[in-house]
Amino acid sequence: MKKSTASLLVVGTLLALGSQMAVAAPDWAKVPKRDINVFHPGVTPIEWVGKKSDHSGTAGLKKGETCVGCHEEKGTLNFNFKRLADKELEPKGAPKTMMYPVGVQAAYDASNLYIRLTFKAPTGGADKSDKENEVKAAVMFPDSKVPQAAQVGCWASCHTDARTMPGADDKKTKYAKEGSYELMQWKSAKGAKVVDGTVTTERKMDGGALGAKAEGSKAGDTYTVTFTRKNPGEGKTVPFGIAIHGDNATGRFHHVSLGYTLGLGAEGDLKATKQ
Repeated sequence: MKKSTASLLVVGTLLALGSQMAVAAPDWAKVPKRDINVFHPGVTPIEWVGKKSDHSGTAGLKKGETCVGCHEEKGTLNFNFKRLADKELEPKGAPKTMMYPVGVQAAYDASNLYIRLTFKAPTGGADKSDKENEVKAAVMFPDSKVPQAAQVGCWASCHTDARTMPGADDKKTKYAKEGSYELMQWKSAKGAKVVDGTVTTERKMDGGALGAKAEGSKAGDTYTVTFTRKNPGEGKTVPFGIAIHGDNATGRFHHVSLGYTLGLGAEGDLKATKQ
């Protein structure tokens, strides 16, 4: 073998190894898991959240309190689920399971942030409009220009005039009045493309800058979805929220989390493990 050819082979091998190392999955056995409860929100958009006569927590939000700080207690959520399930806040019909836990793990390296979701998506929903996808899982990241981003998470993107809200425009999707969200979503349909999008004055399901990738699997009744996105930066605390559409649901008929924070070498409700 000629020396130049051998050198090329060595360089090629090193490059290949480097590429594999750059995208190597974390050792999830070494990454702590935090259960985050997702719940069916009914008809409670940001306008409802900010109306004192509807939502008693409005005063707390004005003082800078977070939804999590008020509603998360001893590993569960203290909502009045009977009220959330009634005709006023869920005119179409509430799902049989109003709340369930999602195991969330996060890790990062020099290039990427990895988020792993583990959950059992219950059946018994009132909407089965998505015939292609039994399950969809999404993570959204608001920027600092979204009002109360660190307090309310994804809620500032949900409005009374969005599709599937009572009497709303069927073409209107999530949007942000100020700032923007980064969005990534995994869909269970075979061959479905990973969503790497944004939510600004309108929602776009492609053209995002996350470099999002996702893999999902189902073992028995348990789904495991692993997202990969660009590392937002060491030392940062990033607001985020998750949403699960189960049982072929679409639109607002999902189970969502409150707004949480993720710390990368920083404080957060969930701390990512450096790999």
